[in-house]
Amino acid sequence: MRYICRMPAVHLEVEKKYAADDALELPALTELVLHGDDGAAPVDPGGPVTEGELVHQQLAATYFDTADLRLAAAGLTLRRREGGDDAGWHLKVPAGGGARSEVRLPLGRAWRTVPESLRRMVRVHTRGALLRPVAEIATDRTVRRLVDATGQVLVEIADDRVTARRLLTAGKADSAGAATSWREVEVELVGGAAELLDAIDARLRERGLTAARSSSKLAQVLDGAQDGTRDGSGRKRDGSAKKRKAGKRGEEVTAKAEAGAVVLAHVREQVEQIRAQDLPVRLDAPDSIHKMRVATRRLRSALTTFKPLFDAEVARPLRGELKWLAAELGAARDAEVMRDRVAATVRADEGADAATAGQAVEELEQVYREAHDRVLAELDGERYHRLVASLDALVTTPPFTPRATDRAGRVLPRLVGRSYAVVRELVRQADAHPDGAEREELLHDARKAAKAARYAGESVSGVFGADATAFAEAMEAVQEALGEHQDSVLTRERLRTLGLSATSVESAFLYGRLHALEEARAERFRDRFDEAWKAAGRKSLHRWTR
Repeated sequence: MRYICRMPAVHLEVEKKYAADDALELPALTELVLHGDDGAAPVDPGGPVTEGELVHQQLAATYFDTADLRLAAAGLTLRRREGGDDAGWHLKVPAGGGARSEVRLPLGRAWRTVPESLRRMVRVHTRGALLRPVAEIATDRTVRRLVDATGQVLVEIADDRVTARRLLTAGKADSAGAATSWREVEVELVGGAAELLDAIDARLRERGLTAARSSSKLAQVLDGAQDGTRDGSGRKRDGSAKKRKAGKRGEEVTAKAEAGAVVLAHVREQVEQIRAQDLPVRLDAPDSIHKMRVATRRLRSALTTFKPLFDAEVARPLRGELKWLAAELGAARDAEVMRDRVAATVRADEGADAATAGQAVEELEQVYREAHDRVLAELDGERYHRLVASLDALVTTPPFTPRATDRAGRVLPRLVGRSYAVVRELVRQADAHPDGAEREELLHDARKAAKAARYAGESVSGVFGADATAFAEAMEAVQEALGEHQDSVLTRERLRTLGLSATSVESAFLYGRLHALEEARAERFRDRFDEAWKAAGRKSLHRWTR
């Protein structure tokens, strides 16, 4: 049985919330969709629509978090709710673009103990702290649904009258706050197009409704402690990349700041990204493995490029563990890239047999599933959580050497310049070898070194501006050209293996055809690399690193 088969059901939630007073009278849903104030239809729902019967629901929810609200700080909501159509345990996770993924489990018997599978999913955020009830919310809900001719619900509007109380005040257990009450309107897209939600939003705003003060009922109860406005220690976060602060004194990061402060600002961002992608990776969200892998590599690269600033006894084992995590993520990411690459090639190949092509893509999908399952198992393991704890210590008590107190403008450019020197030497060695396995390995190493040089430039671009940005962009062009070449090498190897083990002549022919197409693409990638490498060698790109 695959690991992912044991994952809870996940529901994508796309909704908008509005503040409402007791005097509000909501118009008919068909009026909101079919008739604007000017008499014109704001959106075509795609066919006849009607409004279903009103549904009244009584909802009772208990929300869980740590005593210092670590889930709220991460933008997560965990609750046990009775009543309604989806009673059960719900974990809401930001999914981008205003949407949220909702992980659902059945109620079960326990009501004050969070199910083990959910505790495991949020452990990277709770860091082992006890999950306990932090709020109770009762909702008197009236539901109205817009339905198409087939009975499919397109949009649902919930008119909620809410009574809530916080169960923890000032961090004190069993110290409940006073009950508060309010009314809000929630519009959720169910089976309709996004234009329907936008049209209803415009009509409700025309009638005077405004966006709810908080993105969730719990956030309103906790008085703004959610949506990432505070970290796990209760300190407010500043999300502005242009005004990043670092160091004990909170000084703004400039070339006159300590070198350690500049690097620490970058290190913090990567640690936060690793933590932020933990749940999306578990839920197999698009691009989540890639984002977590990149953050892991950026962090390891920073500890390597700026090695003189860190205590070797602390940084060396951290780099080793980050390499391990990147490798685990890399196996799944490489399988994902190969699956998508072959699928795109098959779609573009008019001569490919559809059934055989589908089988090839399915085989690669299976390889990805198995690799993703291995990642999930590692994320539940103690090694991963020890690494996360070490990363927390890295940013809270950075193991700096005395050199970290030197000015950034004196120390960091030269360290970035050394990263380019590594790329240059590897490319020189590759050029000295004829085509073959040894040359391919050197180019692969050059790609990794170019990526490290790019990361180095990007990590200090907030301080050194256009010079560092131009350097990073040149290294990125080199990295991407070599990356496409490496992807082609790996894809050809995989296609050759599949062709040798093919169970039919048709499959073997398809794999051979795809292999030939990849060889042609590889020639184009070599030309791209030559151009990118020539551009990267311009003296103007490197003056600031000397």
